[in-house]
Amino acid sequence: MITTKPIIGISMGDPASIGPEIAIKALLDKNIHAIARPLLVGDLIVFQNIISLLNLPARTRSIATISEAKFEYGVIDVYDLKNVAINQLVFGEISAMSGEAAFQSVTKLIELAMAGEIDATVTGPINKKSINEAGHHFAGHTEIYATYTNTKKYAMLLVEDNMKVIHVSTHVSLRQACDLVKKERILEVTKLLHEGMLSLGETNLKIGIAGLNPHAGDNGLFGTEDDQEILPAVIAAKELGYDVEGPVPPDTLFAKAATGYYGGVVAMYHDQGHIPFKLTGFKWNNEKNQMDSVKGVNITLGLPIIRTSVDHGTAFEIAGKGIASADAMILAIESAVQLCQYRKTQGLI
Repeated sequence: MITTKPIIGISMGDPASIGPEIAIKALLDKNIHAIARPLLVGDLIVFQNIISLLNLPARTRSIATISEAKFEYGVIDVYDLKNVAINQLVFGEISAMSGEAAFQSVTKLIELAMAGEIDATVTGPINKKSINEAGHHFAGHTEIYATYTNTKKYAMLLVEDNMKVIHVSTHVSLRQACDLVKKERILEVTKLLHEGMLSLGETNLKIGIAGLNPHAGDNGLFGTEDDQEILPAVIAAKELGYDVEGPVPPDTLFAKAATGYYGGVVAMYHDQGHIPFKLTGFKWNNEKNQMDSVKGVNITLGLPIIRTSVDHGTAFEIAGKGIASADAMILAIESAVQLCQYRKTQGLI
């Protein structure tokens, strides 16, 4: 359906978080309007409240259908779900109301994308506790998207400059994560990573695959998973023509990845990939006692629709204070546009 610039739907995230703030700030970036037709999905009153509170130079337009959107810079189209009682909203507070509002904004995004009314989805941060208090028992966005798009094979990809990290598992216990290190799954996410790198315009297609245990098991001295599950996956990937290396000890792998040696890497579990990634993209200013920038994009691969997201949380402690960085949201929108362009060239949309 793309005729010129893609229509990008952006969820507000948890209304008690920095989500609405960074969404508005991102859409005040003229560069975003040069590449996309953006709109917000959530409660109009929440966005109006943050604009007024922070004195942001923006206005809003309520829409009930995508066809009503005008995509004018400075006048932000909001697909109004009318699902927040603003007099009950408290910044930084976990609540079922906020969880329900955040959940509805995500599922509406998915619905619009699946119907072909928007070209890509971008999600603001949600609070998993609030979502669950509202009765929706999901570990995060990735699982919501997989369920509502009926997707079985998917994975989380984190992107920031040289660092592109996909995960064999994410929101499970560490004990479960070790049990999920299996040849078939490693090969599956390696394939997803290769396709994701191509879709993002990466020219270095060399993939590093992390070991699970210290020193990648050191020939079975510190565990057998590296030899029995990861190495066979690496061999199988090579046989399929992928440029892969591994299992590489994680302390070496991520140091090399940061230099651009690998176009992408496969992490075995959540924190193994997230910690080095956030050390790269998150910059703290000691003098100002706040973040200078919070960069990083979360992309769900394997879905029938495009989904990108900020790779940071709700930041409840600074919600409503006007100091949240929109860097990650801007990058997430830019990545969504790039993925739209790739799908168009492949004849997928």
